[in-house]
Amino acid sequence: MFKGQPKGLIAAALANMGERFGFYTMMAILSLFLSAKFGLSETTTGLIYSIFYALIYILALVGGVIADKTKNYKGTILTGIIMMAVGYLLIGLPTPTPVPNLPLYLTITCAGLFTIAFGNGLFKGNLQAVVGQMYDNPKYAGKRDTGFQIFYMFINIGAIFAPFFAIAVRNWWLQSHGLVYNAELPALCHQFRAGELAGEAVDKFALAAAEATQGPITDLAAFADRYLDVFSTGFHYAFFVAIVAMVISLVIFITTKKRLPDVKKDGAAKDKTAATVTKMDVDEVRQRLLALFAVFAVVIFFWFSFHQNGLSLTFFARDYTDLSMIDINLGFTRIVGAEIFQSVNPLFVVLLTLLIVPFFSWLNKKGMEPSTPKKIAIGMGIAAAAYLIMTIASVNLPLFSDVKAAGGLTQSAKVGPFVLISTYFVLTVAELFISPLGLSFVSKVAPPHMQGLMQGGWLAATAVGNQLLFIGGLMYSHIPLWATWTVFVVVCLISMITMLSMVKWLERVAK
Repeated sequence: MFKGQPKGLIAAALANMGERFGFYTMMAILSLFLSAKFGLSETTTGLIYSIFYALIYILALVGGVIADKTKNYKGTILTGIIMMAVGYLLIGLPTPTPVPNLPLYLTITCAGLFTIAFGNGLFKGNLQAVVGQMYDNPKYAGKRDTGFQIFYMFINIGAIFAPFFAIAVRNWWLQSHGLVYNAELPALCHQFRAGELAGEAVDKFALAAAEATQGPITDLAAFADRYLDVFSTGFHYAFFVAIVAMVISLVIFITTKKRLPDVKKDGAAKDKTAATVTKMDVDEVRQRLLALFAVFAVVIFFWFSFHQNGLSLTFFARDYTDLSMIDINLGFTRIVGAEIFQSVNPLFVVLLTLLIVPFFSWLNKKGMEPSTPKKIAIGMGIAAAAYLIMTIASVNLPLFSDVKAAGGLTQSAKVGPFVLISTYFVLTVAELFISPLGLSFVSKVAPPHMQGLMQGGWLAATAVGNQLLFIGGLMYSHIPLWATWTVFVVVCLISMITMLSMVKWLERVAK
């Protein structure tokens, strides 16, 4: 799999792996942190989450413009790493909970998130553009798809372990204060403080509180304040894991950047690019851009569906999944929490990449490998199948509003973790048909003088999909769960059909 790849690929992949470790540490806990820290509803949390996730990718367009104009891809990438570390510091510094001044502290958190998003915009697309530049060399051109799949695999190696570290830090902080983790308690604490619990719901809260302190509770109000403070502070400290990861990524990048292509300093690379642009007429540039924009439009709906893993699917893990079935006791802390499912997808990415890359290579040798556009269409159909699993599993589950009013779902009424694990497995297969191959398609089709911009365009399309994420949180709170997941099934199927209708045209443009 690694044979014949450019030397700089592993250097870029390792730098990205460290950065992604920090990023996914944050993303594993972000929606739950916003809910627990500020007592926000699932709809409001979803809105903030979707805006932030959209900014991460839309600002990649800005980062692409900056790098293309200056030709200083490496300097732009370096600045992005530093900015992200500063953003993690802003949200990692502990502040009081319950929050004494909601507008002030929420603004500080949002400022930190914006700083992370801007830094990510400078980093993400431009590193992908640099990887693409390696394959402009005819010696490596035939290895482009495989190279991006390897690059993508390294991203997910970092993402596998990130949620475990976040959970370990949060739960260790709870345990050090004599408290036990309970996914539903932060919401119950906020509801109790707001006077929204009554009757049996109060009794459930009192029972959960007693279990969390492993003793009788005489003052539920005092317990609610204490649990929220300790729980949220544990989240704050978990963000510091991301800072450490950014420092590691910075060191790796600085020590290995000489292995990466540099279009600003490499005269040969500049001459090659100029020659390519001279030969490419206006009509060809226009056709390439139209093809890219068509693919961008389709993948919007994949990311709208896929990135529910950090929002509505995480809420489902918190509210409807029996987490006791995946409780790992390490002695000094317990690895249990709704965030743990965020490790499932990257784990499957790594394992399946080791199978899919050789499988595609075998098909290629037989002359049977589907084109990149066709793979993307297949991926959309697979994504629809993933949400079909969720639809079937949710048919008999109650509305979230009813669960919330009752103070939570009884453990016997919850589903086992296999529902989410199987969903993530199928979604991961879809992801491997779309994301790394989409990056490869963009790097191949983008006009040479617009590489950073078009990688930013791919990420901007992802941003639009992410901006729609709040719809998932909205549906989760207000309509039956089976109907929520059915929407994603339909969206993915429509996208698949649309992509299939354009395959022949896209194949011609990509030649």
